[in-house]
Amino acid sequence: MVHIPRWQVVLIILIVLAGFVYASPNLLGSKQAEDLPGWVPHQQVNLGLDLRGGSYLLIEVDLPSVFEEDRENLVEELRSAMSQRGIQASGWGLFGLEAGFTLNNPEDSGRARQAIVELIPRLLDVDVDDGVFRVALSEQAIQERSTAVVNQAIEVIRRRIDETGTKEPSIQRHGEDRILIQLPGVDDPERIKALIGQTAVLSFRFVHDSLGTGGRLPPSVELLEADDPGPGEPEAYPVSKRVMVSGDRLVDAQATFQDGLPVVSFSFDTVGAQRFGQATTENVRRLFAIVLDDKVISAPQIREPILGGRGVISGTFTVEEAQDLALLLRAGALPAPLSYLEERTVGPGLGADSIRAGEIAAVLGLVFVVIFMAAIYGLFGAMAAAALLVNLVLLLAALSVLQATLTLPGIAGIVLTIGMAVDANVLIFERIREEMRNGRGPVTAVDAGYRRALSTIMDSNLTTLIAALLLFNFGSGPIKGFAVTLAIGLLTSMFSAIMLTRSLVVLWLRQRKPDTLAI
Repeated sequence: MVHIPRWQVVLIILIVLAGFVYASPNLLGSKQAEDLPGWVPHQQVNLGLDLRGGSYLLIEVDLPSVFEEDRENLVEELRSAMSQRGIQASGWGLFGLEAGFTLNNPEDSGRARQAIVELIPRLLDVDVDDGVFRVALSEQAIQERSTAVVNQAIEVIRRRIDETGTKEPSIQRHGEDRILIQLPGVDDPERIKALIGQTAVLSFRFVHDSLGTGGRLPPSVELLEADDPGPGEPEAYPVSKRVMVSGDRLVDAQATFQDGLPVVSFSFDTVGAQRFGQATTENVRRLFAIVLDDKVISAPQIREPILGGRGVISGTFTVEEAQDLALLLRAGALPAPLSYLEERTVGPGLGADSIRAGEIAAVLGLVFVVIFMAAIYGLFGAMAAAALLVNLVLLLAALSVLQATLTLPGIAGIVLTIGMAVDANVLIFERIREEMRNGRGPVTAVDAGYRRALSTIMDSNLTTLIAALLLFNFGSGPIKGFAVTLAIGLLTSMFSAIMLTRSLVVLWLRQRKPDTLAI
């Protein structure tokens, strides 16, 4: 008699029970799932943008502006490097994509070249012609910088969107300088766009006391526009270019209330707290400007030293504006400006139609597979059909546990899984038929059928699983959704087709002890 170890039977029962428990919220629906006992997991399968509705945004990162700023910084770094080595030069400036200068003494050419090499090894291309230097970023530096900027933008965007509570956003790089964002269930894409688009560069600077001789600004001062000034407040402030404390020293920012008005409280790290404390101690009664994206959002007076590393940003904020500002400060600054190339909104009605169409396709596929298996293989086909139902339950349970996002291509993967799940049973049953024709008895035919078909089943499923993993790794959003359900379906079908159906067949053999198999 074919033997199945007791531990294997217990394992099968536990897996099937766990599958039904975790899949129950999806099988019952949202309203009925709320009535389930507290010990039952209430996680449901996350629906993707095409099923749930939401927003689709294609964003371009402004890399040219980043490289323009890098070239300007390069000029200052070169000027500092030459000055530190006592090398006299003039004609500093940008010449197209290059930073350039001219040596006052062409004999210093070797020393100047060595200083440039030490500045940024391997990342600069240097062209020298009779004391005239032209320095540009190398192709390697440009590529590394581009990758770093886009990746940093993706991370900042992800933190900002996560703070809003948007569930299962899809944020990924698209080409060299573009970012693709899918936000399921978002009904206010304009607010998301506003949060994403702000660079949120925060700094704390002193307000200059006067405009200088003839009302002109000193070189170290710039005039910055006030953001939404209140009654009696100036439209612009003369602000020192020197940053007292930069926003990257912030460790937390929260929206709160002060005197019944919305404000944003913030706190610095240790270094930022020391700088802020020293600056406020030495400049009591002066105004200091809180500058966000080159606009003064608040300019309070320093009434006393602020030594605890904590402060409050006040202004004419609404509650939502205070929450959004706190979110931006927590998430950090974008490394480059963004522009929107494409925006699409998918309504929930279209998603509901897609779900109904997917359900119809899955049910029809299941019905036809069950009819085919029962007609061709009789009782054994019915057992395979029962295992197929368990397979679908396990698939839903796995999607719920992993909190994977189900998309319309993912539904296609489920429908494909229904057809592929019985392939293993077909191979096994045909092998059992062959063993029966060779004169084996029912028990030995079943044992040989499962044992000899196993290697073929493993090979075919393994190659398909490799293809699914490659699709997930290199594919975009819809392709990944298909790959996820296909891969999970392969694993659950291996369990249902081999372990579960074998257990059912062995149980039937032990109970009935047939002389022949009607297969």
